[in-house]
Amino acid sequence: MNTLFFKYALEIERCGSLTKASQNLYMAQPNLSKCMKELEHTLGFTVFQRTSTGMHPTEKGKTFLTYARNIIEQLNEMEQLSKQADNNASNFRVSIPRGSYIANGFSEFISEISEGDGFQMTIRETNSMQTMQDVADGKFNLGVIRYQSNYENYFMDYLASKKLEHEQIWQFEYLIAMSMEHPLANEEAIAIEQLENFIEISHGDIEIPYLSKEMNGQQSKSNQRKIVYVYDRGSQYDLLTTVPQTYMWVSPLPERYLKLYSLTQRACQVENNQYKDVLIYRNDYQFSQIDEIFQRKLYESKIGVSTRKYK
Repeated sequence: MNTLFFKYALEIERCGSLTKASQNLYMAQPNLSKCMKELEHTLGFTVFQRTSTGMHPTEKGKTFLTYARNIIEQLNEMEQLSKQADNNASNFRVSIPRGSYIANGFSEFISEISEGDGFQMTIRETNSMQTMQDVADGKFNLGVIRYQSNYENYFMDYLASKKLEHEQIWQFEYLIAMSMEHPLANEEAIAIEQLENFIEISHGDIEIPYLSKEMNGQQSKSNQRKIVYVYDRGSQYDLLTTVPQTYMWVSPLPERYLKLYSLTQRACQVENNQYKDVLIYRNDYQFSQIDEIFQRKLYESKIGVSTRKYK
């Protein structure tokens, strides 16, 4: 039996959609559908019910998916053991949100360990749902997730279901980042109504566990008429720097980013503006010395931006 099909089935379960799963797996939807039919033929029962609201596991399908998840987890663990045996170099992998203070902490981390022994480092910037999946699957050692505080229960339930531990890094309010040339750059205080005629930049792949697609991600605010969705920090800085009419809600930016891109940041009173960044890892994961150095640098970078005052 092809265990690769197990991963496909688990991705369909996670997404609840054949279309979304095929996109995440970088494969054509007809090919994914064919794989599922072959898997179900081999098993002798239907794994998913196809309904108007998406793909839902059958009773036997739920049992199969539980076994499949355990098998994939064990295979991942075996793969990691093999890698550790074949490579004495430190292999550090972290999945993070597109937060500049976090990226800054990673840079400081690399700078500190650069004089040591050989190492392999992987950093991935993505949304919180993907980070939780990456860490749960053993693809990454550590992860940092970001969520709006009023959705905390959804994230805590999801972490528990994936057997992930968590430690809060900090709770903060989003600020408005804009060019020094922005028409509002010199305002002492900014009201939400003042932003209506400007272009908002927003990350386009935000997701919340258990909530429908309509409530996830790309929702324009009722008063928002101009918005650009981006998927990497480079694009957001290019836009903020070259198009003075743009702005973006961000976690507090390190001073060096503000100087590098000629930006300023301002507070703005708005409802539900409390966010949390949380460090996550598997409940059986043992922190290494290099993990602890990263964690320290992350907290140091957080302190650098959290102790400043904002208008």
